[in-house]
Amino acid sequence: MKVTLKVWRQKNANSAGEFKTYSTPEINPNMSLLEMLDVVNEELANRGEEPIAFDHDCREGICGTCSLVIDGKPHGPHRGVATCQTYMRSFRDGDEIVLEPWRARPFPIIKDLVCDRKSFDRIQHAGGFISIRTGAAPDANAILVPKEDADLAMDAAQCIGCGACVAACKNASAMLFVAAKVSHLGLLPQGQPERFRRVTAMVEQMDEEGFGGCTVTGSCEAVCPKEISLDFIARLNRDYALALLKGEPRNQSSGAAG
Repeated sequence: MKVTLKVWRQKNANSAGEFKTYSTPEINPNMSLLEMLDVVNEELANRGEEPIAFDHDCREGICGTCSLVIDGKPHGPHRGVATCQTYMRSFRDGDEIVLEPWRARPFPIIKDLVCDRKSFDRIQHAGGFISIRTGAAPDANAILVPKEDADLAMDAAQCIGCGACVAACKNASAMLFVAAKVSHLGLLPQGQPERFRRVTAMVEQMDEEGFGGCTVTGSCEAVCPKEISLDFIARLNRDYALALLKGEPRNQSSGAAG
């Protein structure tokens, strides 16, 4: 099969970008979309043209660095998969495929399809940790965790921080990402001492980074490759409200949904 690519090309954050059109050579429908880009880049390099810059690492749907907007949808046409898990058999011979980077002010474009998502790292640094000294490793059953809490914590921990939630949201809100990180630790016994300090610190950092407020449209859940539930946003809002009642510090402007 062959397809036509309409790819966003941008030299750097200070340069104007534009879409450029490329025709692929004959490709195997069982290739992943990233493997197809590898083939296209090899063709471009052989012609002396600048290859298309795009992010990737594990190519197994684990790391989230492969993030692209494919035909207007973060990660492509399928639900519950990352870009690297999107295969060319998802498209038809002769299709035009539009590839763009995430579009959000807190994710400035570095080059072509690569954007800077360090804002997510800074949010995690603000509160995504525990500081309890546990000493030697305890017995596995020493701290009992209700199965329901353990299951919910694991559901939240699946978040790979790809940023699809931000890319899909009309407000560029990072609430689903922050809610997953807050809930992961907030549900476990080890995370309780800093539970309310954590939620205020991470929400404040989210606001400082310039992410928009959450209006609960559900677009984030719809494109999340790990299908993180909106329920975690409700949990974050409850913890945030409790933190305010307890007098934890906060910014005047909050990204938490009202």
